Amino acid sequence: MTRGRCFAWAMLVALGACLAASAMAQPQTAPPAPGASPAPAASAPAPPALEPKAIEILKASSARLAAARTMSFTAVVSYESPSRLGPPLVYTTRSEVTMQRPNKLRVITPGDGPASEFYYDGKTLMAFSPAANLVAVAAAPPTIDAALKAAFESAAIYFPFVDLIVADPYKDIADALAVAFYIGQSHEVGGTLTDMVAFAHDDVLVQVWIGVKDKLPRRSRAIYRNDPTQLRHQMDLSNWRIDSAIRAGIFTSARAAGAKRIPFARPEPIVPASATPSAAPPTKTP
Repeated sequence: MTRGRCFAWAMLVALGACLAASAMAQPQTAPPAPGASPAPAASAPAPPALEPKAIEILKASSARLAAARTMSFTAVVSYESPSRLGPPLVYTTRSEVTMQRPNKLRVITPGDGPASEFYYDGKTLMAFSPAANLVAVAAAPPTIDAALKAAFESAAIYFPFVDLIVADPYKDIADALAVAFYIGQSHEVGGTLTDMVAFAHDDVLVQVWIGVKDKLPRRSRAIYRNDPTQLRHQMDLSNWRIDSAIRAGIFTSARAAGAKRIPFARPEPIVPASATPSAAPPTKTP
């Protein structure tokens, strides 16, 4: 669940406001009698960095995902990008995800931007661009986790929902986990009652909305600490189907297999025309 800080400050300010309101609601103690020694100030215990309730919710959601033999969902990802005027613009992609453990995955992403299709059937990886009718094909490792790693390392293919489909989702959260706390409940996300939890690593702050009854994530929002522009990344998750029957043959594509082959490799960087060296002038002959 995740694998997007103005937001971090906003949450801390909101939390501080709640604590301040709570303090104002407490009954006031009577002032000490004249001449009496003031009572020593009691220091409030610091809240734990990893709140047990937050960890319990994250573990329960991770366990539900890890136990699924098949899984499908829709992921709508919104991410900010700086504009020419300064304030960021928002771009959105939608992916239809189908997974079958231990070694099958399909991701159909119609847009915004160029549509793409990704297929993994336990033996072969295919990354297909329908508009250009181009496909990259590679031999695949035997598990989803290994296939996702291979796709990223060899071709820079990455999905923002990868932490939901790996074999051990909680491990990806727990590694280097520094802070986790429970925020409260929401009725307004995903059409269901959700628990809100925030957690942070050294490099990212994440807020998640998790279904109270079914333990399935409905939204995540992230801000990366090393991003000087403080851009926000949000993913909304819907149309969950857990352990439903999967139609045979959907983890490959005859159309993709018949497209023009290109190397399964990282895309070449785009070099601006202004940076391209100009051709040398023709040599004059005497």
